[in-house]
Amino acid sequence: MGRLTTHVLDTARGRPAAGMRIDLYRLGDTQERVAVATTNTDGRVDEPLLEGAALTDGTFELRFHAGAYLRAQDIEPTFLDVIPIRFTVDASEAHYHVPLLLSPFGYTTYRGS
Repeated sequence: MGRLTTHVLDTARGRPAAGMRIDLYRLGDTQERVAVATTNTDGRVDEPLLEGAALTDGTFELRFHAGAYLRAQDIEPTFLDVIPIRFTVDASEAHYHVPLLLSPFGYTTYRGS
């Protein structure tokens, strides 16, 4: 059974990014928001964003609300606002893990396991 998960690490503070809102969109002819989540104290979402039959092949975009998170940490000014990560699912039975490593002035992502 396929699934899509994520987590966020605050690399500037050396800890998970708790309380960050994440929106997931399925892209095609239109954009459809298919999930909204907030990271827990471990920087993870409590459940997969999509799993099973809900995870289909196609193009998706995770939108990490980094600016709101950084402002809540009293980090001003904020350079980053909403960070979009667009990716393709081409094996919907697989596990897709898309983490975000965040600092106030940059970020990194990769396909994890």
